[in-house]
Amino acid sequence: MPLHAVLRYRNKPDLGRLVGGESMKHVTKGLEPERLWYHFEEISRIPRASGNEEKAAEYIVRIARRRGLRHTIDAAGNVLVVRNADEGYESVPAVVLQSHLDMVAEKNESSRHDFSKHPIELVKDGEWVRAKDTTLGADNGIGVAAMIAALEDESVSTGKIECLFTVEEETGLVGAAALKPDLLSGRLFLNLDAEEIKAVYIGCAGGKDSLLTLFPDTERTSHTDTGLRVEVRGLSGGHSGVDIHLPRGNAIKILARVLAVLEREVSCRISSLEGGGRLNAIPREAFCTLAVPKERAGRAKEVLGTVCDTLRREYSAVSATISFGIGECPCPDTVCDPASTKKIVDLLMAIPHGVISMSPRMEGLVETSTNLASVRLENERLFLSTSQRSSVKSALEWVCDEHRAIARLSGASIEQTNGYPGWEPDPDSRLLAKVKKAVRRVTKQEAAVKAVHAGLECSVIKDTYPKMDMVSIGPTVTGVHSPSERVNIKSVRMFWEILIASLAEIRGS
Repeated sequence: MPLHAVLRYRNKPDLGRLVGGESMKHVTKGLEPERLWYHFEEISRIPRASGNEEKAAEYIVRIARRRGLRHTIDAAGNVLVVRNADEGYESVPAVVLQSHLDMVAEKNESSRHDFSKHPIELVKDGEWVRAKDTTLGADNGIGVAAMIAALEDESVSTGKIECLFTVEEETGLVGAAALKPDLLSGRLFLNLDAEEIKAVYIGCAGGKDSLLTLFPDTERTSHTDTGLRVEVRGLSGGHSGVDIHLPRGNAIKILARVLAVLEREVSCRISSLEGGGRLNAIPREAFCTLAVPKERAGRAKEVLGTVCDTLRREYSAVSATISFGIGECPCPDTVCDPASTKKIVDLLMAIPHGVISMSPRMEGLVETSTNLASVRLENERLFLSTSQRSSVKSALEWVCDEHRAIARLSGASIEQTNGYPGWEPDPDSRLLAKVKKAVRRVTKQEAAVKAVHAGLECSVIKDTYPKMDMVSIGPTVTGVHSPSERVNIKSVRMFWEILIASLAEIRGS
């Protein structure tokens, strides 16, 4: 079947109608493939931060019921919808398509967006689609929309398709890890969560998370103290796996540098400390409230101004929008005492962030890294969250041991998750060969075969289904896990054509 035929839909419904019947204008109307974009915009209206995917699951189920497709929701909340083989294609191997329903909920500090109830506000920006002041959710909403479109597309004859929509991927591959071994019958697996068109991914890193907790000693301030507020803003952030090698800056580490100079030059005491958020996002902002002796306040402002000017120049090539806020604020009632303040600053300075090592086997691939993801000082406890990744199990254990050592030296307690395994590349995969042919057929170019320094659900699903033949594809998405996330419009159409061409290769036509 020619590729242009896959973009035709029989029985097109009104693109201005929602599944529930409400009429609403679509920002992406007119983009191709229109049913994929239609469903992407519909699910963008549904709050679906990790752990809050129920309404998105209901949307999938309503479509399945309307089309008479077999569907189920497992105990974890994962949704499976099955399109049976078309007549004459019953002997074609069943294919599993998989994407995750949830999205990272990140927004600009000035945004009043509530991810528990507000829709994502889409913006068509030249060759891209982005969101206004929030993450877009193209990770992995475009994959979800493509699967729904594949379930609907009657112009494509195919073997059995099992569409698996998983939950809580962004908080630790939770839904994928809960899959039962008897849920899926297919053994060819197309994950639609990659973020580079013309690339086919065949491996990913494993990961663990570490939570350090420190109990600082506190004391009361006096009327002779002055309150100061220090803010770091305007960094690019990004995905803690795929962007960790880029010179983007970590707001917490930058703030730590500011505090280290101030603590050395002036007797300051920390009252509040906050920065970062999601374990899989590089922190873009960090804030601290301090108390200093009133007679040293002028010197403190001078020191802060000097070090912030230095850091602004240092990071100007990394982020032209980096900014520092310094000013007086109401003096806090309680602060960490000088010894505890020094311990906190030393801990933030010592904890590693960024690339630990590059892969000697695959050029340009980060092998091991760690992300200082968030810090919170509340209720006289300091919480510091980090995430570690590696495609080598022993290296992952080593960097986790490093965090345990730092915790012991600082007097902090540490908890570490069991983590998730890596996905070992199989360059001889039969499915890879078919998808590479599909990429060549659509793009007239050879596919780039890659591994990614991030967690993909393929890794834990492979543990449950060891005989599954897997690859991962997707459109071009940049700035994931940050409000700068955007998806390239042209690449979405190409991604759809590659997906349909891959199904054609599998059925042997």
